[in-house]
Amino acid sequence: MRVLVVEDETELAEMIAEGLRGEGMTADTAHDGATALQRTAANDYHVIVLDRDLPVMSGDAVCRTLAAGGYPARILMLTAAGTLSDIVDGLGQGADDYLSKPFSYLELVARLRALARRGPSGAPTVLERHGVRLDTVRRLAERDGRLLALTPKEFGTLEVLLEADGGILSPGELLDAVWESPPRSRSTVKVTVHQLRRKLGAPPLIETVPGFGYRL
Repeated sequence: MRVLVVEDETELAEMIAEGLRGEGMTADTAHDGATALQRTAANDYHVIVLDRDLPVMSGDAVCRTLAAGGYPARILMLTAAGTLSDIVDGLGQGADDYLSKPFSYLELVARLRALARRGPSGAPTVLERHGVRLDTVRRLAERDGRLLALTPKEFGTLEVLLEADGGILSPGELLDAVWESPPRSRSTVKVTVHQLRRKLGAPPLIETVPGFGYRL
């Protein structure tokens, strides 16, 4: 995953970038809005960490420019203001997620990975297969028109299985895709799949492939 960190506090920007590199990501930095647009014109990023309060060009203006131009990266907006109106306003600029300062570094990494899993901005937000309909934006799941009450992990597991389109996913691959923090044991995946099967109902949709994993 390639990430651009746009933050005018140089020390904070470099600290975030260095931490992301330690997580196996490629991370670049920019310290003002104009430089951020130069970076995006020259590189393809998966996710952009974008501070709202930037010199030269505001984070809001950068966000609107990227959205209007169809730039495919997901945008995680940072701000010192964390009221509901601020969050709604930030998302209205075209951001995909919002994090208030001060924030937990572990939460930042989890949010980035979740955004990367959603794929490029503009990608399909509704997955439909085998009578299952998954709205990944509104976080709604249905089977044959019946609304499913899924936990976040059950929803994420079903989403990854739908995206695999019949491909087999090992428990380890499901852990990496859905779980960002402990518990990360394979028994956790087994329990989640069992509960998901029960909620999906009959006929069964999720197959266990012995020695390999699961597929839809």
